[in-house]
Amino acid sequence: MRNGPVVRRRKLGEELRGLRTTSGLTSREAAAMLGWHQSKVSRIETGASGVTPGDVTRLLDAYGVDDRQLRSLLQALAGSAGGGGSGWWHAYRGLIPPQYRDFISLESQADAARTLETSVVPGLLQTADYARAVTRSSLDGLPPAQLDSLVEVRLARQSVLHAPRPLRLSAVLDEAVIRREVGGPRVMGEQLRHLARAAQLPHVTLQLLPFEAGSYVGLSSPFVIFSFPNTSDLDVVVLDHLTSSLYLERKEDLEAYSSAFRTMQAHALSPERSLDLIAALARGDQAEPSDCPRGARCPTVPHSPHSPHSPHPVGGAAAAAPG
Repeated sequence: MRNGPVVRRRKLGEELRGLRTTSGLTSREAAAMLGWHQSKVSRIETGASGVTPGDVTRLLDAYGVDDRQLRSLLQALAGSAGGGGSGWWHAYRGLIPPQYRDFISLESQADAARTLETSVVPGLLQTADYARAVTRSSLDGLPPAQLDSLVEVRLARQSVLHAPRPLRLSAVLDEAVIRREVGGPRVMGEQLRHLARAAQLPHVTLQLLPFEAGSYVGLSSPFVIFSFPNTSDLDVVVLDHLTSSLYLERKEDLEAYSSAFRTMQAHALSPERSLDLIAALARGDQAEPSDCPRGARCPTVPHSPHSPHSPHPVGGAAAAAPG
């Protein structure tokens, strides 16, 4: 259990040590090739010190690593691990705390994210007005200019869903998330319509966990599991608390939370029925979940004409633009 930069340094160091070993070089030989002292290579590999993206590039060249995706990932990790970096979020470093910047950095580098939310819509799927309402209630008394900037940050995060190689997002939302009226009827209605549009993106899977499903392992608090291309060794679980975030990197932690997420998916409504329920609520219907898993007794809701299987699906392209 660590904070963001330490996780990144240690993971990056482990990966670089593995690549060096694969290349057949000792730490002394690698250091000599680059004109460094051996202790610098050792500190990098143990996570005792940060490393710049430029130094990572030199190490990868020395180790003969040609995989462009892996090189790009490790260079980006160097930026988020305290060795520099110039992601868009650094422009807000006077506003958002280091832990939030670390989270955004992970999100921007990840190939996939699995998230369980129990109270609010995930940041990546929020509208501007919903994000404003959530932020205002969480940070009471925030000056209007800072509130506007925090909403800007949340919306800017959503660019990962619209990139040439978008983040693959799997989200399980407790039914309370769509029932809780955040910001008033107009704001919540637009948020539900936005969710319905986002759910139709090919790289977004959205499922609702109905009240009738009961309580299961993992439902007690929200979490995010980030996965990265080419290697599972860099995967990390993020637990978000009121004043801080915790990063879990141990294999047993990753397995436990991955298992909990699979359990949530198995007991949630299908993506199609989840969309039906969201669309019905957006229309103002008194909808109830249907086809509850595992034989649970749930009222039936008529199949919505706004389903992706209908000739007239909701919206179309998702609203551009974060938890």
